[in-house]
Amino acid sequence: MIRHIEFANIHNFRDLGGYVTADGRSVRWQRLYRADSLGGLAGADLDTFRALRVRTVIDLRHPYEAEKYGRVPDGHGLAYRNLPIEGRRWNVSVFDENLGVARYLADRYLEVTEDGIGNLRSALETIAQADSAPVVVHCAAGKDRTGLLSAIVLSLLGVAEDDIVADYALTGLATERFVTSWRARHPGEAVWPGFGQAPAEAMRLFLTDLCARHGSVEAYVTATVGLGPDAVAELREHLLTGPNSGG
Repeated sequence: MIRHIEFANIHNFRDLGGYVTADGRSVRWQRLYRADSLGGLAGADLDTFRALRVRTVIDLRHPYEAEKYGRVPDGHGLAYRNLPIEGRRWNVSVFDENLGVARYLADRYLEVTEDGIGNLRSALETIAQADSAPVVVHCAAGKDRTGLLSAIVLSLLGVAEDDIVADYALTGLATERFVTSWRARHPGEAVWPGFGQAPAEAMRLFLTDLCARHGSVEAYVTATVGLGPDAVAELREHLLTGPNSGG
């Protein structure tokens, strides 16, 4: 199966399938995708997208971002949910080069786990419902907000931390395209050193700190986010295949 799906105007569209879980199952292909902004879907790109038969799009951006940069075009039977999870806006002026990009990003992700609880729960409940699939989760670059939610879902499914970290870091393959696009829109302006980057250490630090605070990712999701055990079970039932599943 293909993990990276090629588009002309979307840089970071990936299938989250294929990862093996601790109990020997694997994540189903073509059920859950992660992406950057879908506002540029048109022409051949839109044909490629519609061929995936996506039922649900979860847009993690702020409403003003969707309005400014566009949202996924309406389609027959396509459900669109705008669930912004970022509370505090990023202040890159506090970035400390001595601590590095990874530490800065991990701290921002931890803030999202504090500020975005309600919409994180709604997003997870939507993903957990079998009839929502195939689902695309996206934000602006498909890196930070999308990376955080993807990591939580994969962790709930039982995917190893090393694989979750590696999946996050795959966004690095699109970094050059993100930077080129940004410079075209902001000629002459300096690019923040961490722009478009997805260093593996950032996700490792985030998962380590989240578990230190809450005991485990699942404990955070159930006790703090409030996702019920039935929803977690349904998530695993329809997104996993192999022994102990319906697939």
